[in-house]
Amino acid sequence: MTAIHSRGAERLLGVAGSPHLLLVEDDPGDAFLFEELLTEVQPDIQITVARTLAEALEALRSDVQCVIVDLSLPDAEGLDALRQVLTHAPDTAVLVLTGLADAHVGVAAVAAGAQDYLVKQDVDGALLTRAISYAIERKRADESERQLVEARALSRENARLERGLLPVPILNDAVLRHCARYRPGRARALLGGDFHDTVETSDGTVHMVIGDVSGHGADEASLGVRLRMAWRTLVLAGHTGQRLMETLDTVLQHERWAEEIFTTLCMFTIAPDRRSARLHRAGHPAPLVFRPDGVRPAPEEPHGPALGLFPGGQWPGVDLDLGDDWALMLYTDGLIEGCVGESGERLDLEGLLELARAAHARGERGDTLVDGLVAEAERLNGDVLSDDLAILMLGRGEA
Repeated sequence: MTAIHSRGAERLLGVAGSPHLLLVEDDPGDAFLFEELLTEVQPDIQITVARTLAEALEALRSDVQCVIVDLSLPDAEGLDALRQVLTHAPDTAVLVLTGLADAHVGVAAVAAGAQDYLVKQDVDGALLTRAISYAIERKRADESERQLVEARALSRENARLERGLLPVPILNDAVLRHCARYRPGRARALLGGDFHDTVETSDGTVHMVIGDVSGHGADEASLGVRLRMAWRTLVLAGHTGQRLMETLDTVLQHERWAEEIFTTLCMFTIAPDRRSARLHRAGHPAPLVFRPDGVRPAPEEPHGPALGLFPGGQWPGVDLDLGDDWALMLYTDGLIEGCVGESGERLDLEGLLELARAAHARGERGDTLVDGLVAEAERLNGDVLSDDLAILMLGRGEA
């Protein structure tokens, strides 16, 4: 009935260990010849033979690397057999067998999802082993490509979502210089647990906030977004100072998933005349104040605890005289927790002050200054900064 040849063969390529093949063939003679060809090439090969489609579907297991299926079976004809095998084993390579008169069916089978087809009368050992090896590798390549396409699509969707969640400042005062930088510590992420925002209300007051949710990951990023949105809503509703901090603390307690989750926060309220500001801090690093005569940290006291730590917390404010020329820089601890050289010491506030003063003395301002500080912190660290990082800077005049 068939003329299956054996001209010598090569070992299955790209198949680790002892490969497991499922041969679906109702003709005992053809099945025997196929087994002979394959075991001649690789004596330790494992071959399961099924004579019907029903037997084949029962024999399909996760360790089967390739299915060789005859398209003429007692309980299935043509592409129906192939489709059922593909449905039950979507991650397994499939070769189909056809007769001389049905080569066109093999082409249709490949179009339907098979990795290749073989004409029974033309099969020999070398062709069979190459076809199996290539089918397995092609399936792996197809699966890798599918996963890559899915990953890219998911990444694009996440990027669009995360970009949509990043704040757009509400700032109408064209005299003010606004600069913000945001970089999460998570690989291939656009959003981390840090958050920032800037809002100018109808009375001309400008509100700035920066915060840092404890921990790292998607949950922390989500919580950071919720806290930022709550802050913006409260500011637009006229809340500020202690009352705003108390409400944010309540929001955090209701939104967090564990009692140990806390958030540090720093907030400026800049008067409409732009000559003074009020600072509230909740366990957050002291911001920097830039003036024409130099750079200094904002007063360390008074300040309150991080949000979410103590019920009934108090967050007293401190008033700052800004004058005509000034810049305020808020940042999260991702900027100052990098190491300084091989000593292992942290950059900390003192190190950041030194870098900021040197940059200010060189005449750097705004975006140039902020980008330079990040670059210098990474140079001292010997690598990119691993923690979430956010910087918010607002300035007026030449400072």
